Amino acid sequence: MATLSVIGSSSLIAYAVFQNIQKSPEIRPLFYLSFSDLLLGICWLTEALLYGTSAANKDIVCYNLQAVGQIFYISSFLYTVNYIWYLYKELRMRHNQSGQSTFPLVIDYTCHVGQIAIILSSLIPLLLMIPVFCLGNVSECFHNFSQSHRCILMYSPPSVVAELPSANTSVCSTLYFYGITIFLTTFLLSLLTIVVLLIQAQTLYKKFVKSTGFLGSEQWAVIHIVEQRVRFYPVAFSCCWGPAVILMIMKLTKPQDMKLHMVLCVLQALTASSQGLLNCGVYSWTQYKFYQLKQQARRDADTQTPLLCSQKRFYSRGLDTVESTLGFATSPPPFFETVILEHPGTRTIPH
Repeated sequence: MATLSVIGSSSLIAYAVFQNIQKSPEIRPLFYLSFSDLLLGICWLTEALLYGTSAANKDIVCYNLQAVGQIFYISSFLYTVNYIWYLYKELRMRHNQSGQSTFPLVIDYTCHVGQIAIILSSLIPLLLMIPVFCLGNVSECFHNFSQSHRCILMYSPPSVVAELPSANTSVCSTLYFYGITIFLTTFLLSLLTIVVLLIQAQTLYKKFVKSTGFLGSEQWAVIHIVEQRVRFYPVAFSCCWGPAVILMIMKLTKPQDMKLHMVLCVLQALTASSQGLLNCGVYSWTQYKFYQLKQQARRDADTQTPLLCSQKRFYSRGLDTVESTLGFATSPPPFFETVILEHPGTRTIPH
């Protein structure tokens, strides 16, 4: 699963680089999310390969790899929230544009907020995990860390070693609960934020559907794909990290059902390491649907009468196209080009 996650996240990164769209406002948060998934997959793959070897200082390497992985857990949570927030802002911006033009200052403000959010998504996890690196290595919490599958588990109880002073054992136990608390807190806050954005986006999309204004068919395709991504990315996020969160809660409550504990361990291995693969699948599928909708819109445009086609060319030459800085890499045509009524069977008329 770690290998598939590496392949999926690498595919998204390669697509963004080869298309030279990694700096676009829509792709940037997804690019950093994929990069975080890639590094997390590499960490998991390294731990799995290291587990079957007898390398020197294996305990130290396993402990620090786990701490690095925790940084990428939290980063992936924050980058997911950042991407969902951008999709919601994109939907809201297009809703505002359907009624009136958007001020450039508002667009610039949104871009600056997105850039700050990306920086904080990288900085906050690193600051949160500094105690695990510093205190954990000083207190030698890495003893026996590669034993009993601890190298390949997300969170493992601290080892109880007779050679360690009781003070060091206490520090290691505190760091263990600190790591679980940080993981659960960031996940629950991220999930709550995503749910709020999802509800707001659904409400906004319903306003689009009930709107009396008329939008072009390709513009409707863009809006529909944004709405789909707002729904599908939270589903992928919950499927990836749901079993791991339940398992962490069980470790804190110390239940007696060991069969359920083993089932959740297997599910965690299958889901937590698949985020890069699922994100790649969601983006690829929605891109495929977007191109399908665009092709359908172009086929509908081919059925126009010669008079309407000539009028469309006249309006296209006579007016300057205004492209939104928050548009997709495959940006839709301007709002003034083609306008289609919502009811099926209606004619396409120029604005």
